[in-house]
Amino acid sequence: MDKKEDLFAHKSKTWDTESGSAQTAKTIAEYIVKNIKLDTTMEVMDFGSGTGLLAYFVSSHIKKIVAVDNSPAMLLELKNKDFPCELEVLEKDLSVESIDKIFDGIISSMTIHHLEDIEALFSKFYAMLKPNGFIAIADLDTEDGSFHSDNTGVFHYGFDREELTQIAQKVGFKEIQFNVASTITKPKDTFTVFLMTGSK
Repeated sequence: MDKKEDLFAHKSKTWDTESGSAQTAKTIAEYIVKNIKLDTTMEVMDFGSGTGLLAYFVSSHIKKIVAVDNSPAMLLELKNKDFPCELEVLEKDLSVESIDKIFDGIISSMTIHHLEDIEALFSKFYAMLKPNGFIAIADLDTEDGSFHSDNTGVFHYGFDREELTQIAQKVGFKEIQFNVASTITKPKDTFTVFLMTGSK
């Protein structure tokens, strides 16, 4: 099978310093730390970890991060960071691959709009969690497609919270909640980023 093109290869070097990525990840991480009971026995998967910004800001509160992304260029940047917890890096595309691991929690920031089949993804998340394990997923509220200057690889222009709730409940998640975790201001508009939490 041919390797898919790395859509983030040209962005990886400047990702942490441009487009407010670091500030957005920090704000989301602070929200996760404040609202989810983390502890230093936990192993957490960061889905769509990119350069590891979200994982980095959460890492001092847990035992281990398993960073999962399908962009080798972004993961290369992640490996240059000095994490205060154990780190495992997996180059995987969860839309077509699986991971044979079980986690205490799954975190994700600004990734799921790049996956077409959300129900299949949430089913995988559910299967990869311990009983009472948590999800904490940040992404865009519904937008008009103007968030990205190039929508290559974008399957969803943000999400309707009610629709996402129904999908999560269908695969088994409970205690689903949404809160605004961050806002991203671009020249044309300001976009809200929700944090969706739930448990198995």
